[in-house]
Amino acid sequence: MISKNDIEKDYISRINLALKYIDHNLDSELSLESISNIALYSPFHFHRVFKAVIGETLNAYIIRKRIEKAASVLMHKKQISITELSLQYGFNSNSSFTRAFKKFYGVSPSNFRKENPGKFSKISNVESKNGQENLVFEKYICNINNHLNWIKMNATIEIKNVPELKLASITHFGTEGVEHVFYRLIKWATSNGLMENSENKIVRIFHDSFKITDPSKVRMSISILTNTPFTLEKDIHTEVIKKNKCIVGRFEITPNDFEKSWSSLFIWMNENGYKKAETNPFEIYHNDFRKHPENKCIVDLFIPIE
Repeated sequence: MISKNDIEKDYISRINLALKYIDHNLDSELSLESISNIALYSPFHFHRVFKAVIGETLNAYIIRKRIEKAASVLMHKKQISITELSLQYGFNSNSSFTRAFKKFYGVSPSNFRKENPGKFSKISNVESKNGQENLVFEKYICNINNHLNWIKMNATIEIKNVPELKLASITHFGTEGVEHVFYRLIKWATSNGLMENSENKIVRIFHDSFKITDPSKVRMSISILTNTPFTLEKDIHTEVIKKNKCIVGRFEITPNDFEKSWSSLFIWMNENGYKKAETNPFEIYHNDFRKHPENKCIVDLFIPIE
């Protein structure tokens, strides 16, 4: 007889297949039929299961992901026009794209690009009435220097070729309750003997960016890095980070310092002329901060680069 846990594990496993497929095909046609086939459900059943697990309808999720992807392109790839973006991500016209985009961000795509100019040094040509550089630019430079000083004081940075990493993962949306997911994973890993191997590390992957996605909808994988065979259980699935080249920042920080550390590392990337690759950023933890004398995490932050 199939247990309730087996059914829940099957649901989550199939939905994760669908999420990965959507992520990799945002610039292609994404029909209910094609995605439900990937998840091995009938279209009718898949639509209901997706809404129950994710909290959004399939169509709303796809539109949101496409707009967030477009926002990322607007921030980082100035050579791509808004017309190209609207067509690439399935909108019939500039006006329909602009309406949908403004609904999410409160501004038009063109204004979003102006307000998020990426490497802001480009605005240094803007002058105030007294001939001095715009105070916004001066504030930005101060902010840049603060972040670079934070890196200098709190991190060591290397460029590394990272091999393929195999993971056991739990999918989580949003920042609320994330600590319970870490505890759930560690409890499972401990009961399966995975925490006895010092080479097995806790990992967090960010599938979305806090810059463009509502924090309550940011998708993460809370994971354990392991080459040890394991049995899937309920919400735990296998995941792979493909080998890539990364900026790796080693930090010893409190949980409250993560946001500043990530921001500083991305600024360091920009200031040193690197470009982020399509692969998702991730963290690898080297200790239990609760056992640290200052409650600090020893953690590596990874930004995949081209």
